Amino acid sequence: MQLILRFLWDLTVGPLLSLLPERWRRRLPEGLELDWGRAATLSGLYQLIAAAVAFGYWYMLEVPSRIGQILDATTDGRIPVGMTEHQVQGAALTFFYLNPLTWLLLYFYLEGALRLCGAAFTGNVLGTLPLYLTERAMFWIRHPREAHVGATVKETASSFAQSVRERVMVAGLPEVVDALQYSKEGEEEWLEIRASRRKLEWLEPKIVRVDDTYYRLEESRVGKGPRPFSYRLRRLPAGVPGRSVILYRTSAGQQR
Repeated sequence: MQLILRFLWDLTVGPLLSLLPERWRRRLPEGLELDWGRAATLSGLYQLIAAAVAFGYWYMLEVPSRIGQILDATTDGRIPVGMTEHQVQGAALTFFYLNPLTWLLLYFYLEGALRLCGAAFTGNVLGTLPLYLTERAMFWIRHPREAHVGATVKETASSFAQSVRERVMVAGLPEVVDALQYSKEGEEEWLEIRASRRKLEWLEPKIVRVDDTYYRLEESRVGKGPRPFSYRLRRLPAGVPGRSVILYRTSAGQQR
């Protein structure tokens, strides 16, 4: 039963929450345990399909109605010039494409495709634009001195470009086991984990349980080589198991 509920959660609640802007997603409880990349991919797919279906129904509702109105106007003499069948259909399509609802559905279709591709190919979780604009407006009202439109757009574009570069870089690298390097600086013990693939949930200052030892993720960076993704963790004197703690198991095949 628990597996079924988890499956339904990932198919419904996750995609809905991925519509939120990043700032709002950060305020969600840590115990949600969502795979944001998968949730955003499903959300974009749902949005794309829903917009396509709605567009089709809207077309079947609006175009025949417009054709009927034009034919009635021609019969009643409100349109004095006779119109051929192709002219009537062309006029109906013109009214259809000039309708704001048509453009709104087209927008949501394109946004769904963009969110789907962004999550599936670059791992970039994009919320929906209306909610993003709402969040920005609320932030500007509360923090007028800290709101910078240009900086926000620039950061978003830079993050997307970085994700694309990482995808291209990883595509040419073989997937190998992680390399672990233990060190000690004074009284503090450190562990550096180098991986060939990015660990999406490893964000500072997450707590990571390596086997039975607890660490705090202090730094992550991207370099070069077969394992470009580096994570530096500081050992903690003690830790408490929890749903927000990242579990990491070492194996005999890993380099040390």
